Amino acid sequence: MSEFEFSNQEMPPVLKKVLKNIKSVAAVIVIVIVAWSGFFQVGPEEAGVIVRFGKYTKTVMPGLNFKIPFIETVYKVPVERQQKLEFGFRTTSSNVRSEYTKSGTRDESLMLTGDLNLADVEWVVQYRINDPYKFLFKVRNPQSTLRDVSEGAVRQVVGDRTVNEVLTVGRAEIASSVQVLIQELANNYELGVKIDQVVLQDVNPPDPVKAAFNAVNEAQQEKETLINQAKSEYNKVIPRAKGQAEETIQKAEGYAVERVNNAKGQVARFNELYSEYVRAPEVTRERIYLETLQEVIPRLGNKIITDQEGNNVLPLLQMQMDNVKKLNPQE
Repeated sequence: MSEFEFSNQEMPPVLKKVLKNIKSVAAVIVIVIVAWSGFFQVGPEEAGVIVRFGKYTKTVMPGLNFKIPFIETVYKVPVERQQKLEFGFRTTSSNVRSEYTKSGTRDESLMLTGDLNLADVEWVVQYRINDPYKFLFKVRNPQSTLRDVSEGAVRQVVGDRTVNEVLTVGRAEIASSVQVLIQELANNYELGVKIDQVVLQDVNPPDPVKAAFNAVNEAQQEKETLINQAKSEYNKVIPRAKGQAEETIQKAEGYAVERVNNAKGQVARFNELYSEYVRAPEVTRERIYLETLQEVIPRLGNKIITDQEGNNVLPLLQMQMDNVKKLNPQE
C-alpha cells in the first residue's frame, strides 16, 4: 500500500481518542495558566497598581482582582503601612531589645548650627504612601529622594538655630518645622507620601566637647526645675495669703458692723431712757438703781445682809464657811 493511499484512509479510533484527550488536556492547561497569571490577591494594607505595556491603567483595592495575562502587570504598594527612614543610626535588630549602630552614618548626622557649632543629630522620619501612582511613576527612586529631602530639610532648620536650642529647649519646635518642610518638598516633587511624624531620636554635641555641653544641659535642666518649684511654691503661698487677708478683712468688717450696731443700740436705749427720765426723774432713777443691783448682785457670790449693828453675824458666818468646806473639801 502506498503512502498516498494510507493518508486517505480513515484514522484509527484509538488515535482519534488520543488526539481528543490531548486537546482537552491542552485546553485545561491553558485555562489554568490564564487563571493563575490573571487572578491575583491584594493584601489588606496594600493597593494594586496595574500597568498595560508599561502604561498606568488603574489602581485596585484589597481583595481578589484580575488582570490580562502576559499583557498587564501589577505592582503592590503598601499604602496602609507606616514606614520609616533612619538618619545617623541604623537598627540592626528589632527584637525585644533593639540594637543600633552608627557605622557609616556619621556624615549624615553631623551638621552645623546657626552659631557655627557642630551637633550630632539623629532622627527618624515616619511616612505613609498616600498616592501609589505618584510614588511609582513620578520619581525614579522615591525612597532615596525622600531621604535626600529629609536630610536637606533638617540641615536647613538646624542651621537657623543655635546649638543650645538644638540640644535643649528647641527640639520639639525643630521636629515640627522639619515635618512641615519635608511635606512641602514631597508635595512639590510629587512623591505621593504623607509625613506622619519626625522624631529627633538623639541630639548630642560632638565627642570632644560632649562633657562641657552635658554640664550646660544639666545646669539648664536644674534651672528649669528650680523655676518650676518656685512657681509651685508661689501658687501655694500666694492664694493662701490672699485667702487669709480676705478672711481678716471680712472679720474686721463684721466686727466694725457689730460695734456700730451696738453703739447705735446703746444710743437708742440711752435716748429712750433719757426721755423717760425727763418725764419722771424719781421713778426712773429708782428703776435704774434696781436694775443695776439685779445685774450686779448675782456676780458677787455669797452675800451677807445685816442690820446697822451686826452683833450676831460672826458666829453665823463661821458656821456657813464650815458648811462650805465640808461640801468642797479641796478648798
